[in-house]
Amino acid sequence: MSRRQFVLDALDQKKVERVPVGFWYHFAFDELYVDSPEVLKKNLEGHQRFYDGFHPDFVKIMSDGYFTYPNPVIAKVRRAADLKEIKAIGPVEWIGKQVALVKEVARRFDDHAIALFYNVFCPATYLKWQLEQEGVALGDLIREDAQAVAEALNEIGRDIAQLAEAVITEGGADGIYFSFQNIQDASLTKDEYLKYIAPSELAVLEAANRAGDYNILHICGYEGAVNDLTVYEDYPAKAVNYAAVVEKVPLKKAKEIFGGRTILGGFGNTKNDLLYTGDEAAIKAETKRLLDDAGTVGIILGADCTIPSDTPFAHLEWVREAAKEYAGIGTAPKIRIQ
Repeated sequence: MSRRQFVLDALDQKKVERVPVGFWYHFAFDELYVDSPEVLKKNLEGHQRFYDGFHPDFVKIMSDGYFTYPNPVIAKVRRAADLKEIKAIGPVEWIGKQVALVKEVARRFDDHAIALFYNVFCPATYLKWQLEQEGVALGDLIREDAQAVAEALNEIGRDIAQLAEAVITEGGADGIYFSFQNIQDASLTKDEYLKYIAPSELAVLEAANRAGDYNILHICGYEGAVNDLTVYEDYPAKAVNYAAVVEKVPLKKAKEIFGGRTILGGFGNTKNDLLYTGDEAAIKAETKRLLDDAGTVGIILGADCTIPSDTPFAHLEWVREAAKEYAGIGTAPKIRIQ
């Protein structure tokens, strides 16, 4: 069985020989917004080093260098009325570079028959990050004119939908890893999110689902951001990755929230968490505890979000070894995954 088919089977809720394991981190953390040949080279070399060092069950392709959605109008936004000037721009070069990145990673790993998922952010995240650089808070704009925000996000969403579709149909990714989070503003309700923010996200997901059947939702709890998971319970995707440690929601409960879909996660992702600090015995014990609670069907072990880049590969391998031990196959799989 190829490693790719092994992971796709897990995403399809099929019984697999042992639970898959997936972790990732940024390869150009200090240059996430810098679109340059140097950052691209660093990103590609990082993927290769990670693969050679860990041989992951699947690869989440990092979009380092492409965090800035290149719509020049956003830099001029100071109030909600300014958002009405934002229109989809069809960023051919920006999309094309990311398609080329995915193609190159796919080419490098072609002989390994491994599943690939490309990191794509939701329209609100791209907008929020760029507004913050101008000293503008997205939450303030929503309170000022929520409909203007919704219309701007829908325009941005048209471009992100093109990106999502292209990295699958042209780049060769099996799906996107679609990242979003609640607007981190306590005054904004779930109903407001679903009315003004969700349509732009669902449009991207619709495009991704037209292109491929293996798209993963990432409900981002990075740096302690807390989310109402039920906002996304009806979002159509094959699997869900959420911040189990930050949200204090066990994997089993998440499966219930998301209608039995495959859940990815379980471990914290900071330098204070067990995956980074623990020894072999502790990490293996936690792996088995997670599987005791969640079961082994429709579960992929991973972290809340990106892990520290200096996390020893041995720590990640201990998780995989424990998953094999839990399945009663030690370190030799019954069906050899190539």
